[in-house]
Amino acid sequence: MVVGVMASICHSVGQVLWQFQHRNSLSITTKSCSTSGGGQKLEVAEIKERCEKWEWKGKYSINYFVSHSKNSNPPLLLVHGFGASIPHWRRNIRTLAQNSTVYAIDLLGFGASDKPANFSYTMETWAQLILDFLDEIVQKPTVLIGNSVGSLACVIAASESSRSLVRGLVLLNCAGGMNNKAIVDDWRIKLLLPLLWLFDFLLRQRGIASAIFQNVRKRENLKSILLSVYGNKEYVDEELVEIIMEPTYDDGALDAFVSIVTGPPGPNPLQLMPRISQPVLLLWGDEDPFTPLDGPVGKYFSSLPSKLPNVSLFVLQGVGHCPHDDRPHLVHQKLLPWLAHLPAS
Repeated sequence: MVVGVMASICHSVGQVLWQFQHRNSLSITTKSCSTSGGGQKLEVAEIKERCEKWEWKGKYSINYFVSHSKNSNPPLLLVHGFGASIPHWRRNIRTLAQNSTVYAIDLLGFGASDKPANFSYTMETWAQLILDFLDEIVQKPTVLIGNSVGSLACVIAASESSRSLVRGLVLLNCAGGMNNKAIVDDWRIKLLLPLLWLFDFLLRQRGIASAIFQNVRKRENLKSILLSVYGNKEYVDEELVEIIMEPTYDDGALDAFVSIVTGPPGPNPLQLMPRISQPVLLLWGDEDPFTPLDGPVGKYFSSLPSKLPNVSLFVLQGVGHCPHDDRPHLVHQKLLPWLAHLPAS
């Protein structure tokens, strides 16, 4: 689950919450309660048992999962967002693996991957991790599927790669930066900029940062945050809360949290997307409080199909920031046909 940085911190002090809903005329799917295409959940215990380790740059242990398929379709790489990990794709892996070999990765600093002390996390680091993983482990042109900051990492990777590594790109509610400081032309962010600067200062004080982090990762607080970003409240269960909460108790988790929240936002997708020639599928939840359709990031991505012939967009009704886990059947309804009709490489 992508726990938005600003919402996480503001929730921890109990003062500022973003809980607004959006409806948009672009919406073309239905608000269905069907579980078709979304019911083949892989158990978290099985995911953990089947995970493997890859040593990146000779010193960082990276956790990854693979479900092999005999199908010759391009493999898929699933890339989670902030605060999430491989099990966040538990409702998608089996469905996708029917037609393609599926890889999923825990980015450095998250899940069961290493969380090195005093490491300076950047979007560029995660993008390079993705490219190196494709080069060393997958070794085939791959479709990248990312959520939130995972989407942005995939955008950066694709913009720096060629078709020899990246076959296509699927973005689920793509983030505009590693943290909200990237989105300076949204009135909601402008109102909160003084708070952002204050939190950056506070988080650089180790004792204060630890207290904030301890509060953010409390079970009841995580559940409240998740409820604010999921359209489908039924899927905000104890299993989901545990998926988010468990890695926060690893050594280095606090350092990762502070570095990501206070670090540079990273490259702007507005400059990156025109450089990408591979097919791109955008899937966007219309009830996303972090990257809403009426915000600058949502507006920009919504405009791309009319500007770039390789980009397709579907807006998903009743869906929040994490479409793949929120209403997976709606994601699969659009994703599977798109994958099946990828042009020959």
